[in-house]
Amino acid sequence: MSAADDGANRSLGQLVATATTELSALVHDEIALAKAELREDARRLGIGGGAVAAAGALALFSLPVLSFAAAYGIHNLGLGLAWSFLITGGAFLLIAAVLVLLAVAKFKKISKPEKSIASARETAAVLGTVKPHPRSPADTGQTDASVTRSSV
Repeated sequence: MSAADDGANRSLGQLVATATTELSALVHDEIALAKAELREDARRLGIGGGAVAAAGALALFSLPVLSFAAAYGIHNLGLGLAWSFLITGGAFLLIAAVLVLLAVAKFKKISKPEKSIASARETAAVLGTVKPHPRSPADTGQTDASVTRSSV
């Protein structure tokens, strides 16, 4: 079929089938674009989540054991026991704060999929301006008895 008679010699069923196929391909392309944009944000989310998990694991599991070891080590250098524990606890809180700041920095880099949103808006604008093909006055009065019309 040539490009000149592309729409002129095609039946209504063929036109609907072509439109359905093209619309389906358009939707699949939109979904693929959204997935590609979100992949990078998912990687950033994973890194930020890993940093938060590392900070939590550090604070929860290793803090008590390492705190006692460090505090008694500082105490052996001649400082009072209370000051030794305070210095050790402050050092671990500082490390946890640095990890939280790293996570916040990664989370702030996450953005919405702007290309997908713009493309979807363009598609909606184009589809919103589409008007149905007008029927001729001779076609409007004819109804086929074998065709059941839906009221929806």
